[in-house]
Amino acid sequence: MAKMRKMRRLVLTGAIVLALLSGCMRNQATPKERDLLRIQSKKPDAKKIILICVDSLMSQSIDKGIGENKLPAFRFLVERGQYYKDVVTSFPTMSVSIDSTLLTGTYPDAHRVPGLVWYSAKEKKIVNYGSGPLEISRNGINRFLGDALIRLNGNHLNPHIPTLYEELAHKGLKSGSVNGLIYRGNSDHLLTFPLWARMSTALPEELKVKGPDLLAYGALSNPLEGVKDLPDNLNDRFGFNNEYSLEVVKHLIQHNKLPDFLFVYFPDLDSRIHKKGPSDLEGVIRTDRQLQSLLQAFGSREEALKKAVILIAGDNGMAHILPEKQQPVIDLGESLKGYNLLRPGAAVTDQTEIIVAANDRMAYLYKLTPRLSFEPIVKALKADPRIDILAWKDKGWIRAVRAGSSNEFAYQSQGGWVDPYNQSWTLAKDPEVLDLRIDLRKRTLDYGRYPDVLRRLSAALNSHQGEFMVVTAKPGYELKYGSSPTHEGGAGHGGISQVESLVPLIVAGTDRKPESLRIVDLKPFLLQLLKG
Repeated sequence: MAKMRKMRRLVLTGAIVLALLSGCMRNQATPKERDLLRIQSKKPDAKKIILICVDSLMSQSIDKGIGENKLPAFRFLVERGQYYKDVVTSFPTMSVSIDSTLLTGTYPDAHRVPGLVWYSAKEKKIVNYGSGPLEISRNGINRFLGDALIRLNGNHLNPHIPTLYEELAHKGLKSGSVNGLIYRGNSDHLLTFPLWARMSTALPEELKVKGPDLLAYGALSNPLEGVKDLPDNLNDRFGFNNEYSLEVVKHLIQHNKLPDFLFVYFPDLDSRIHKKGPSDLEGVIRTDRQLQSLLQAFGSREEALKKAVILIAGDNGMAHILPEKQQPVIDLGESLKGYNLLRPGAAVTDQTEIIVAANDRMAYLYKLTPRLSFEPIVKALKADPRIDILAWKDKGWIRAVRAGSSNEFAYQSQGGWVDPYNQSWTLAKDPEVLDLRIDLRKRTLDYGRYPDVLRRLSAALNSHQGEFMVVTAKPGYELKYGSSPTHEGGAGHGGISQVESLVPLIVAGTDRKPESLRIVDLKPFLLQLLKG
């Protein structure tokens, strides 16, 4: 998201846009929250579960920092716990979709949050949860706020698929979310907006939402208002920062207020990696100091693991983006200039042929007219050697090609080939297109440079209505349309390559192990931990 180039920083993006539009002053409204009165666990002696999601944390950074003796907190947790380096995340590798997968235990074909940017055929408009200030401005600030603050948790996230928070409430367990983007639960909360924001937009003074028992959401929902000073003003990005998240958790620990399960989001690393590239360690070192402070809030690091199970997870990896002089940005507007594309901020008309929804290193391309075929679009795009995978649905099959190759692959779910996750498939033509490793004798397949690619591509292509295709860029490159943000010389994500699809997971304070190393499979593991 540029300085907020990432989905999980969408509220920060909106807050800054609002501030620029109206001139900012501190929110003086006091949220009418009673979270601290209702989060006390009914099992006070049971171990609490704390899941800390560190945005864009990668195992290569953990390994490098530990090797250089710069990450004492990470080293402690790795040595005292389990350390997995290759957990497969969701696709697109954008946080809003990944969080939805983590908290529902389903892929986008079930939870219905396709990515950071997508086109709603029902509403005939682009949905953008916060890709960057320029795109938000062109599409309309009120549309952005409605999608990000109201419709995302309110109805875009499939209401028929229970979140972890809803399931825990059903079991009589208490839960909390600190700065989590996806937070839908059973308890009533109010998001409170300051006067300056309401004057510039259609926001109400208060907005009723459903969340877990405790909902800390930056300055918009601060359950410690009047209890503890938190960094939640303009200079602190309205509370959407690591320090806000850290101070909320430390208060809960020190006052024996931890719920049974607490999700904590640390957003700061993402923007630094976007700018500096995947090899930068400074952001990880800062995160380590914050983790050390969190552990010490229990009295000591050892005491922390006696009282809680601590899980540290990344959400997506980052692919290095080449410097500007090496032309790393693929402008899809230029690639498709022979078609009538929907311009950013414009309304869909009968003449609109293609809509582009860019999600950094991947994009959805929507075909709005029946007379168009995907074949000429594919032919135009695959001529660019910077493009990687192109995939689309065709009469019950998913077809896929890779730029630079004349080969094609097609597949369906269910069939005679079984993958490492016990998913079965029917395969046709050349499986090398998706780098599948085939064992003819065992009738099994394994994944190479695209982890769990059959399921993840299928889920993205069945995540919402419309005729559309998926486009991804090769590592080193990223996709752009209109004013979508770019990261020349830094790093990006969104695609399906190995480097952005495999994330680390550290589990300390329990001997129980996850059965499957995929983000989509972590919800059952968390529920198992909460059984005690």
